[in-house]
Amino acid sequence: MGRVTRRYPVLRLRSGSISRAPDTVAVEEPLEVRLNGDSFLVTMRTPGEDFDLIHGLLHSEGIITGPADVAVARYCDGAGPDGMNTYNVVDVQLRDGLAPPEPGLRRNVITSSACGICGTTSIDQVVQSAHFTSNHTFRVPAQVVLEGPQQLRAQQRTFDKTGGLHAAGLMTTTGQMVCVREDVGRHNAVDKVIGWALRERLLPLSELILCVSARASFELTQKAVLAGIPMLAAVSAPSSLAVELAEDAGLTLVGFIRGDSMNVYSHTDRIVVDTADPMPARAKAST
Repeated sequence: MGRVTRRYPVLRLRSGSISRAPDTVAVEEPLEVRLNGDSFLVTMRTPGEDFDLIHGLLHSEGIITGPADVAVARYCDGAGPDGMNTYNVVDVQLRDGLAPPEPGLRRNVITSSACGICGTTSIDQVVQSAHFTSNHTFRVPAQVVLEGPQQLRAQQRTFDKTGGLHAAGLMTTTGQMVCVREDVGRHNAVDKVIGWALRERLLPLSELILCVSARASFELTQKAVLAGIPMLAAVSAPSSLAVELAEDAGLTLVGFIRGDSMNVYSHTDRIVVDTADPMPARAKAST
């Protein structure tokens, strides 16, 4: 829709020189989600792949389990102040027999793109609500995991222009990225790839790795577990609660993937290290 980036005039100060030039900035706009006509939540996001985002978000909230649970999802006409369609309000009609959350449980607040959306507050609740069992036979070469961030970065086209977006990608055990999404919110980026997979009827994602360009928070780990993903690979640090959830839920959690090194925090047996290959000692020690 051409709404992902915008150009703004800026004053540039570099090495003592002063110049004026346009700069490209990532767009952040609110998206209101309505369930059966009633407001459910407002989240800040980068426009684009909105229906993937909504499907992934509703899945992580436990409202839907598959694409058939959504009868219709459409932008609301005339939602703007001037009666025009802003493409910032989406109404989701759930299938017959599937009730939306009670009004007291609805999120009638603005959720920032940085804080995530988490409908559960304990590890036990996440594990109990997971519809898919962990794939204990999943194995992946260590080198593929190490190259995950590079494969992800290669497809961050909007980041190339703005430097201001997170990314999430679903990667095979041979290093192929099957879906990459970008957003100002790291949680939104994950919801977008999981929502894409849900709409494609690919869940559970028991043979794929979730790669993220940010830290591994509890919320991102929760989303991976609920989608049946066996491995979450992040370029930055995990939180303590993310590690605990990964251990209890059967998820392999990898963090600090930096060049030739990484830390594997849980279920390390899924990482296959070829001892004949000159793999960096730091990466071996972490596994």
